[in-house]
Amino acid sequence: MSPTLVRRCRAPLALGVAVAFSLPWAASAQTTGSTGDSTREQQLEQRVDQLEQEVAQLKAMIQTQQQQPASQTAQGTPAAGAQNVAAAPATNTGKPVFSSAPGLSVALHGFISASAFSQNKSFVYGNGQNAEYPSSTSTNGTLSGVDVRNTRFWLDFSGARLAGDWTGGGRIEMDFFGGYNGTGAYAQQQPIPRLRQAYMDLVNADSGSTVRIGQQWDLLFPLDSVTASLSHIAFPLGFGTGMIGWRYPGVVWMQDLNHGSGGVQWRLDMGAFEGSWNGPDAAVNNINYLTAGNAGFRPQVEARLHVQGANWLAYAVAHYSTVDLRGVSGTVATPVQSNVKSVGYEVGGQWKPGPWVFRANVYTGKGLGEVFGDLSQFGDIKDTGGYLQAGYNFTPSWNLSAVYASSKPNKDDVIRWMGNGSTGLLRSRQTGMDLTYAAGNYELGVEWLYGWLDSTTNGIDTKTTSGNQVSLSALYHF
Repeated sequence: MSPTLVRRCRAPLALGVAVAFSLPWAASAQTTGSTGDSTREQQLEQRVDQLEQEVAQLKAMIQTQQQQPASQTAQGTPAAGAQNVAAAPATNTGKPVFSSAPGLSVALHGFISASAFSQNKSFVYGNGQNAEYPSSTSTNGTLSGVDVRNTRFWLDFSGARLAGDWTGGGRIEMDFFGGYNGTGAYAQQQPIPRLRQAYMDLVNADSGSTVRIGQQWDLLFPLDSVTASLSHIAFPLGFGTGMIGWRYPGVVWMQDLNHGSGGVQWRLDMGAFEGSWNGPDAAVNNINYLTAGNAGFRPQVEARLHVQGANWLAYAVAHYSTVDLRGVSGTVATPVQSNVKSVGYEVGGQWKPGPWVFRANVYTGKGLGEVFGDLSQFGDIKDTGGYLQAGYNFTPSWNLSAVYASSKPNKDDVIRWMGNGSTGLLRSRQTGMDLTYAAGNYELGVEWLYGWLDSTTNGIDTKTTSGNQVSLSALYHF
């Protein structure tokens, strides 16, 4: 909170305290023998109670704003410089914009994004700003356009009180990857908003504890070391082909392990999230919870250990869930096996020695289609993948970075599950380079992305599909 805002909050606070203490004295000076005097005293007492409540709310708002930077660190907000991605850029946290209720502050932030692109293949998970690797069924042909769907806005809430030392807040965040408004000639220029995150926080600044409830990133998604890019923000470079994780409704407990001490900081996160799977009866029921991932109360359970120093951070994650392939009804035919155990392990981190920035992540596991592993194929399929990005800051404004990412599902598992959740994707690799310029609230960049994919349609023959994308991007933070 700025000094000016603190002074503005303290002025009504002091006035409220003075009035609250003076009113009882005024009341005691009144003659209490009549019914009118008694009524007047009751009204004065009610007013005193109201003023005391308002004073308490103002004090809570001041305390919460002063503690806000510490609570954001406890919640795992990316370090400055990882400007991209899934969580809001660190440069946009700060002063409240308006208040929706006494003691509750609301901040509006976001960015406007535009990318002009050209590519020679169709990509997964789409073209333009959500292109990751070439589709195995795509053919040669030039495609170009301008994509603005990365554009994002969010509201941060703070200042609410629960009880004791617990304060609260939350976030609502949206972008425009919800599809297009129809299929007509002008639909491409009318993208639909998409809810990304909607959660509430309960924070105890004294103990270093945070409880987050609602739709949020699961613990596998590497918020602290996401690849930097101006064109690939909602779908980062390497996503689905070396980077896994997704957003789910759930609850996460984040606990500082050496809260209040100096030096290296340790944090343990534990979470349970809604289940997810592609089917059975995917064509109808995946839009209304009726998938194998929601058969019975079987959440995705994850734990993450986070450690952070002055110019580095590292983390290790474990993931587990079970999926009943007979579906919610328990009657769907299961041609391969009746259930799948989804297990995953991940380590990663970030290091900033001088002008260099290194980000890396590796994972291994099986049944990871529900978290964008296995090249988004669903079955008891083993998978290993990861990514590495190296960047160099020539000046405070200019940066050059290069990335390599790979995902390699087990070939035998992919073939065994073909037609039952597998589409025959055997291995994906992605490489790219970004040159960016930043000045104030503006960022400009040029990016080259190249991906190649090995696949099979019959379990015997293998083909390789490759594709390029070049993009020019501009970003404005607000």
